[in-house]
Amino acid sequence: MGDPAGIGPEIIAKAWAARDVHALAPFFAIGDARAIERVWHGPVVRIDTPDHAASAFADALPVMTVADAGEIVPGHPDVEGARCALQSLELAMGLTQAGAACALVTGPVSKSQLYSIGFHYPGQTEFVSDRCGIAHANTVMMLAGPTLRVVPITTHVPLDAVRGLLTVDLILAKARVTVRGLTRNFGIERPRLAFAGLNPHAGEGGALGMEEIDVMAPAIAILREEGIDAIGPLAADTMFHARARATYDAALCAYHDQALIPLKTLHFDEGVNMTLGLPIVRTSPDHGTAFAIAGTNSAEPGAMIAAIRMAAQAATRRRLCEPQ
Repeated sequence: MGDPAGIGPEIIAKAWAARDVHALAPFFAIGDARAIERVWHGPVVRIDTPDHAASAFADALPVMTVADAGEIVPGHPDVEGARCALQSLELAMGLTQAGAACALVTGPVSKSQLYSIGFHYPGQTEFVSDRCGIAHANTVMMLAGPTLRVVPITTHVPLDAVRGLLTVDLILAKARVTVRGLTRNFGIERPRLAFAGLNPHAGEGGALGMEEIDVMAPAIAILREEGIDAIGPLAADTMFHARARATYDAALCAYHDQALIPLKTLHFDEGVNMTLGLPIVRTSPDHGTAFAIAGTNSAEPGAMIAAIRMAAQAATRRRLCEPQ
């Protein structure tokens, strides 16, 4: 459910209300059921097991309560809510890893509140990777919408640190995980990757920077030798119009905003964050807690609906395509 004082409870409820319109697979929420009842007047059923969720889903939103979030006031996060969010995430991870749930969809959390109770990860992605026993360097944050998938090669780091972090090895690692993730989760047999240059005009032949020549081009050459369909480095300002997007399955970008600005411009209300490289399927709506509108019944559920749908589709593909 994420932070119970954020918009997570509302968009989960609205996703359940739209389950038939979007043909959503059965799902259940984990958190404090009161957080949903505070912002929504639809049917809620408290469950003890995932099996109960499947049988109850048609008639009510199933909620597994893991912790008391204290006094829940939409738009006003506190440490009790953070504890509830963390315990919910812990339980959801356990159920997914055990196979009791086929995928994990994480609601938005308040990192500042989590940090105040001793959470030491940069975000939920790193927490999930750690619980799966996968080094964060071996996972990929992919943001996906209906017409665009992007991967930031470097993520939550200061812009002036990107140049030093962008190495051949890092590019190769992110690209290989991306290729496997596109095949496993999206059913793309031979993924096409396009790389955005770090500098304006992809360095203009070295006149505006050497990273494209010294780092990116050698990495792309190695990927091609491995049989991966990779192009670039390309000028980032011409990579995201409709004709360009039709030529690749994922754009790998040098830094966070280079990837997320086009994705959020095109698909703000339906963008999904999917973590590639994990033994489980994990998605998340690509937005935050939006405390300013929590409890106002104005949150758009499109990204949560897309995250649930994408998680179910990926889980189905994995079951059908991989040895059991």
